[in-house]
Amino acid sequence: MKIFKVILSTSLCISLIYLLNNSWNFGSPIPPLGKFVDPFHGFWQNAETGKVSDQQVNLPGLKDKVTVVYDSVLIPHLYASNNSDLYYAQGYVTAQHRLWQMEFQTHAAAGRISEIAGAAALDFDRNQRRLGMVLGAENSLKMIKADPEIEEAVKAYTAGINAYINQLNDEKLPIEYKLMGYRPEPWTELKVGLFLMNMAKTLNSGENDIELTNALKVFGKETLDLLFPDREPVSDPIVDNEGGWKFKPVTLDSIPAIEPIEVVSIKPVEKQPKNIGSNNWAVSGKKTASGSPILCSDPHLGLTMPSIWYAIHLNAPGINTMGASFPGSPCVIIGFNDSIAWGPTNAQRDLVDWYKITFKDNTKNEYLSDGQWRATKKRIEKFSIKGKPDFYDTIVLTHLGPVTYDESYHGDKQNKHYAYRWIAHDGGNILRTFYEFNRGNNHGDYMKALDHYYFPAQNFAFASVAGDIAIRIQGKYPVRRKDEGKFVLDGSKTSSEWKAFIPFDQNVMIKNPERGFVSSANQYPVDGSYPYFVHSSQWEHYRNRRVNRVLSEMNSITPQQMMQLQNDNYNIQAEEYLPLLLDGVKSFTLTEDEKKAVELVKAWNYTNDAEGTAPSYFEAWLEELQLSIWDEMVDSKVSLPKPSEYMTWWLLKNNPDLSFYDHQKTPEKETKNDIIKMGLQRAIERINKWEKDHGRKADWAYFKDSFVRHLLRLEPFSVHAINGGNPNTLNASRGGWGPSWRMVVSLEKTGIKAWGVYPGGQSGNPGSPYYDNFIAPWEKAQPLRLKFEGTPSALTSSALFTTTLTPASK
Repeated sequence: MKIFKVILSTSLCISLIYLLNNSWNFGSPIPPLGKFVDPFHGFWQNAETGKVSDQQVNLPGLKDKVTVVYDSVLIPHLYASNNSDLYYAQGYVTAQHRLWQMEFQTHAAAGRISEIAGAAALDFDRNQRRLGMVLGAENSLKMIKADPEIEEAVKAYTAGINAYINQLNDEKLPIEYKLMGYRPEPWTELKVGLFLMNMAKTLNSGENDIELTNALKVFGKETLDLLFPDREPVSDPIVDNEGGWKFKPVTLDSIPAIEPIEVVSIKPVEKQPKNIGSNNWAVSGKKTASGSPILCSDPHLGLTMPSIWYAIHLNAPGINTMGASFPGSPCVIIGFNDSIAWGPTNAQRDLVDWYKITFKDNTKNEYLSDGQWRATKKRIEKFSIKGKPDFYDTIVLTHLGPVTYDESYHGDKQNKHYAYRWIAHDGGNILRTFYEFNRGNNHGDYMKALDHYYFPAQNFAFASVAGDIAIRIQGKYPVRRKDEGKFVLDGSKTSSEWKAFIPFDQNVMIKNPERGFVSSANQYPVDGSYPYFVHSSQWEHYRNRRVNRVLSEMNSITPQQMMQLQNDNYNIQAEEYLPLLLDGVKSFTLTEDEKKAVELVKAWNYTNDAEGTAPSYFEAWLEELQLSIWDEMVDSKVSLPKPSEYMTWWLLKNNPDLSFYDHQKTPEKETKNDIIKMGLQRAIERINKWEKDHGRKADWAYFKDSFVRHLLRLEPFSVHAINGGNPNTLNASRGGWGPSWRMVVSLEKTGIKAWGVYPGGQSGNPGSPYYDNFIAPWEKAQPLRLKFEGTPSALTSSALFTTTLTPASK
């Protein structure tokens, strides 16, 4: 019996060791938990108290001393005597707090996640490489290397990261490395380009060419133009300069674009969600209490732990700048210096085209171009897969871009081939723009810096201590004829290729407008007199009108009022939709539940505050209505686009007999009001189910469930936020998307005053008190006062600790 107990205990112990030290997948992946709970090397080894003593670190490659003062919230203030040391220190300090995030995100950009996550990530990795992510990063790096100052910054930043990596032992590895069972590799200059390509994909890969091509074939041109007009009937553009465009535009021949004649039956890879956007504005001193401009920046992106942003202050001769940086790239990306401030929003422009490629034969060595056979190039990509043999993929390159879809990857039954033309493939030295912003003194410097900016296209707001405000919609935009870029194009005709680009001095811009402010929120960029065709797969319709309405009515504006406006939950969409919805159900005999829901939303003030169930009922009603109206698109066997929520409202209001109101799955022929009533009924069923499942009322904060999720989707390392807003309010928060960095800067002659916050914390270590300490002030719209001092000694009283970086040889 004793022998049996010994054998049983030993077997259980061995089994437990095996279970805890291997990853498993029971519907969702579970990392090896033994490495997490290991008291000597696991999570507890990474725990931090927040108390750190001053220290000196000797580093190879530094030229001189760099002083790093960490303020009370762990924002580092770097003071260097030269540019090389400044960016070296930026790389070193950022890696201290965000190394795993930096490597994981650049692995994702390069299509290398299967190296650490296994075969489940192979499809994602193949997609990344077939979209040309590495190709674009390589071309950007070539341009960086042609610019000595930027090359120096990138090399120094890379050296600083590697200096930190070389200090790491197994105990000090970030917890994610321990859980996933791998170590960091040396950082390379290419990884800076890969990180920037990752942002380009997030911000400027939006298109619906395949879907619109199918819609044209399925519904016809007349219906397509009704549902998807080039310019929707709502007007509050970023720049309204009717008749003021005095330049001579670049023109192309008048040959109309060839419309596609066939359905594209492939299923496009997953696209970025439509929530991606941002708000920014700059107010002239004539409208502020201080008499100085105020700039506000509020980019809406994926909310992750660790955050996409890392706050930092960079000081060296000729530069004193602070704001949000990207972990993975030198410079401050959104921020301010002693003289100017800047902040972008996404410009939404269509900078992607799909081309159908005709190969000569199955070798794919040649493809048709204007009646001639043109040679292809091929990239053989090796994928190292954790626990599996290597996989090889041959990607065919044309002058139009990589052939993303073919018979080996997401192809259709007819084995058709589609190449992907993306502006980011061309590369760009966009770090030059931020390098110059960080050192800029005036509007002229801002304009000069933007001349180096190619992608991702952005609406750059600007303000200066000198009193100027401005906005410029900057990117490298192809000149298009009407309808070009909306559909899949014929790759055998050079007439369908990009022939010219809009000169930068003809991009949309304005300085010191009479109304006293500039603003953008991803809406249509310009008035109808602008001479170039402008297209996007989506424009924003509500946030832009709200900010313009409020700013137009305000005077004696303070920074605190601007913080409140960034957190504004008023919903113009509800203001427009709800009267129409209520009118649609008034002729029906309603159930008791329906009467209660109608009375609830009827008494609502159109504000998506955290508390209260009225916003939940409205949002559920609208979502169910959309699904019912556009069921033809939702249930189609080929990919089709859905009209925007704004166009849906406009059609409901102005086209009461639209055929799409008839629900395809019912024998009856529904009217507009029938479908509105059906939406209400389904919304109530949905709310009731949610409340039963969650055991609480469907208050908006809980129903919408804003969360800041760890990049590995590990729930213990994630945070659920309790706040209001939705994608159509200025506080554009819902699900895993929302305000990712809120900044307010008052550009006063007596000294810059600035505030900023993001959802997360400076540390990427879940065991640190500075991992999520920004969440509470972010939820409450209480950004932190940013300490912006010209010398280290001025920060002494509020410093957590100081690290002195010194050359290893001294």
